[in-house]
Amino acid sequence: MTKSTHGFSTRAIHDGQPADPLTGAVNVPIYLSSTYQQEEIGKNKGHEYARVTNPTRDALEANLASLEGGTSAHVFGSGMAAIMAMVTMFRSGDHVICGENVYGGTARLFNYIVVNYGIEFTYVDTSDTEAVRRAITPRTKLVHIETPTNPIMTLTDIRAVADICHGNGVELSVDNTFMSPYFQRPIELGADIVMHSTTKFLNGHSDGLGGVLVGTKPKHNEDFAFVQKCTGGILSPFESWLVLRGVKTLAVRMRQHDESGRKIAAYLAQHKKVKKVHYPGLPDHPQHDLAKKQMSGFGSMISFETGSLEKANMLLKSARICTLGESLGGVETLISHPATMTHAAVRTEERARLGITDGLVRLSVGIEDVDDLLADLDQALAKL
Repeated sequence: MTKSTHGFSTRAIHDGQPADPLTGAVNVPIYLSSTYQQEEIGKNKGHEYARVTNPTRDALEANLASLEGGTSAHVFGSGMAAIMAMVTMFRSGDHVICGENVYGGTARLFNYIVVNYGIEFTYVDTSDTEAVRRAITPRTKLVHIETPTNPIMTLTDIRAVADICHGNGVELSVDNTFMSPYFQRPIELGADIVMHSTTKFLNGHSDGLGGVLVGTKPKHNEDFAFVQKCTGGILSPFESWLVLRGVKTLAVRMRQHDESGRKIAAYLAQHKKVKKVHYPGLPDHPQHDLAKKQMSGFGSMISFETGSLEKANMLLKSARICTLGESLGGVETLISHPATMTHAAVRTEERARLGITDGLVRLSVGIEDVDDLLADLDQALAKL
C-alpha cells in the first residue's frame, strides 16, 4: 500500500475510508453479505466469500496498516486469535523467544497449546538486551515482546532488540496494545510485526473483541491472509466497523488518557497508603529516559502496590467510578487485580518473581473528569 504523508489524526479518520461511491456516505457501510455475485466464471468485483475478504474489514485493515506504518494488516476475532495466527508461521523444531512478563493468555497459549506442535519457547527479561542476544539459537525465528509489560510496566528498547534480531536473521514482533500507534510505532524502531488487541484502545469503547497483525513484508501479507482464509478466525463486519468508529477518535482519546494518567500516577506516588507505583511517566521509573525516547506519551496504564490481598480487595470493592473489571483501553476507568484476573494462569511462584503480588492493583485510566477519578481513589484508599 502507498504510505500517506498526512498527519496521524487525518489518517485515522480517512485512510482506507473513502466516501461510499454509491451513496456518498462518509462512513464505511457494514457489509453483512456472506457471498457476492460474480459477473462470470473467474470474474468478480473484488470479493467472493466473506471469510476471505469483506469490504468493511478491508477498510479497517488498510486503516490500521497506515497508522502503524506497515505494508499490510489482518484483523482477527480477538487478540489471542491474532497471536495464534502469527505463530502459524512456524514449524516443528523452530524456536521463539518471548518476554517473560507478557499477558498471561499469551504464555498460556504458548505453553499449553503451541508447544504441542514441536515449537520451543524461551522466556527472558527482554529489558535486558544481552539476555535476548544470549537466548538466540540457530533455530530462533522470532522474538516477541510487550512494551510496556502488563502489569509491571517494564520497557524494552525496541530498536536495540530489533538490531540484535536482524543481525541474527530473526524477526521481531511487538505487542503495542498498551500504547497504541498514537504513542508508539514499533515499525519505525525496527519491528517486523506489530500486534494489538483491538478490543482495547483502538476500539476504545469496551464493546467489541478483536485483534490485528500489522506486517512489513510481502510474506506477512501472504501468510496472514492465508491463515484468515484457512482458519476463519476473522473479525466480523460489524466489529470491524466498531473499530473503524473507535479509531476516528483515537488521537483525542489518547491525549486525554495520557493527561489524566500522569495526574493520577503523580497522586498515587505521593499517597502514604500506596507502597509503589509502576508508571513510565514518573521520573523515578527505572526506564523513564527510554520511555521519553521511544514513546511520544506515557499513556493511561498504571499499576500500584497496596501491600496485601485484603487491602487490594477493599480498594476494589470501595471504588465507585473506577469499574472493577477485566480489560483496558476504554473510555471508562477500569480497575483490576492482575494476580487473580489477567495473570491467574501464571504460576504463583512465577508471579511472585515478576512482582505481580497479591496486593498489586492495575488501573486503566479512562477519559472521565480527572478530579472525579482522583476523588474516587481518595475515598477508596482512605478505607485501607
